[in-house]
Amino acid sequence: MIAVNPTTGQALREYPEHAAAEVEQRLETALAAFASWRRTTPAERAASLDAIASVLRRDRDALARLMTEEMGKPIAQSEAEVEKCAVACDHYARHGPRDLEPVDVATDASRSRVRFDPLGVVLAVMPWNFPLWQVVRAAVPALMAGNAVLLKHASNVPGCALAIERVFHDAGLPPGVFTTLMIGARDAEALVDHPAVQAVTLTGSEAAGMALAARAGRALKKTVLELGGSDAFVVLADADPAEAAAQAVAARLVNNGESCIAAKRFIVEAPLAERFEGLLAQRMARLKIGDPLDRATELGPLARADLVDALDRQVRESVARGATLLTGGARPARDGFFYAPTVLAQVQPGMPAFDEETFGPLAAVTRARDTAHAIELANHSSYGLGASVWTADPDRGEALARDLEAGSVFVNGVVRSDPRLPFGGVKRSGYGRELSTFGLREFVNVKTVWVR
Repeated sequence: MIAVNPTTGQALREYPEHAAAEVEQRLETALAAFASWRRTTPAERAASLDAIASVLRRDRDALARLMTEEMGKPIAQSEAEVEKCAVACDHYARHGPRDLEPVDVATDASRSRVRFDPLGVVLAVMPWNFPLWQVVRAAVPALMAGNAVLLKHASNVPGCALAIERVFHDAGLPPGVFTTLMIGARDAEALVDHPAVQAVTLTGSEAAGMALAARAGRALKKTVLELGGSDAFVVLADADPAEAAAQAVAARLVNNGESCIAAKRFIVEAPLAERFEGLLAQRMARLKIGDPLDRATELGPLARADLVDALDRQVRESVARGATLLTGGARPARDGFFYAPTVLAQVQPGMPAFDEETFGPLAAVTRARDTAHAIELANHSSYGLGASVWTADPDRGEALARDLEAGSVFVNGVVRSDPRLPFGGVKRSGYGRELSTFGLREFVNVKTVWVR
């Protein structure tokens, strides 16, 4: 595996893959570790999470730099990601033991209760766009519940994959409780059949999710899938256009625009549309593109060259089908995997910018006749991960949330994940939930105990 710096296009370092015998040995170690880890108390596991949080904060600068070098996010965002991982550990250390307590239920028995016991070894197949956060938000709840975790990380962030394993090791977790496997995608899919693996969680593309879910289904193993998104950013006619445009830039360009829950389709009621489009284009055109290690940089490179090609195709094909290019739409004349901040107006269903997930600095604006049409357009997508509504009437926004087909709806706020709230999607954005109590209980045996 070769890590490539997307800012320069040059190789950083080559990492050897694990041979089949090494993978098998690590699986056996994980299975043995689970046998003892499951018998630790929730309080003992919480102490381990506190230790993980401490190591993350101790190593923040090195971890942040590694993320930025391997996938290109601005350094301040990398630093914030490390802290967010530590906060998630804090959350589960404080609330996990309570959420795992058995629940008594009144029946005709002398005692009856519901227990939340661990399943076993969980295989986590994780993406490159949030190299630490995606892993932590999947692994930490699973570990808190008493499971062991195997990580198959994205091949373009191999240094991050090994760094995460070091974090858990330095925090004092027993060997095998968390293990990184340096293997390719095909080898990871084959692991689903392994008797040591009891469940699988994947964050990634729709195609990867379907392939892995099909394999897990044949093996009758539990899965949680967080797949693509084409989030709607719905601007109602009573919203402040300047504030909505400012928040639109933040919502679209978090993580260089490479986020499943970044706003991608900006659906604006007609009376506000022209003003919003102009303000959005102005703000996007002013962004500073550059080296993500430079703190003045607002937009770094995309993570890989093929992602630039894909985004450029979506822009060109959308324009060919009638979209209007307001700004951007080109590759800057510089080294690395960069793409100019781009705004398309007059985007309609049937165009790639509307129908497909777009990963990168592309904002697609669609005009709606009225509120009902805006909600119809927002739901006119195969995806259903997140959505936001921008309005001067928060109560009206909350009422509209009921009709939006998404796993998360934010009113007057940028969609984001939070350890206190469940996270996941509907439709082709996947199923199951991460984070909060709901995520903690995804990989447990919800066990009834009845005693007379």
